[in-house]
Amino acid sequence: MNARALVAWNVRRIRVERGIPQDQLAYDAGIDRSYMGRIEQKKENPTIDLLDLAATLGIHLSELFAEPANGAMPPKPMSRGRKPARRCRNRK
Repeated sequence: MNARALVAWNVRRIRVERGIPQDQLAYDAGIDRSYMGRIEQKKENPTIDLLDLAATLGIHLSELFAEPANGAMPPKPMSRGRKPARRCRNRK
């Protein structure tokens, strides 16, 4: 697994384990939510400065490069957390 894939895997894994929504992590790290999504999708190559994201997660930088165990399943996405739409009642 290359470095970009390791960072993507570990950011998502740690974020999901801690129950941090992607938009909240992006806000705390000072980046756009869509950029955070592209990092997790391995579409962006994060800069060294952006790897300070580890501090935002409260982990050591080396954890972003930890190899997953053989056969480990990719981290599942968190639910979107959107509430079901309310039905409007007609007022009389």
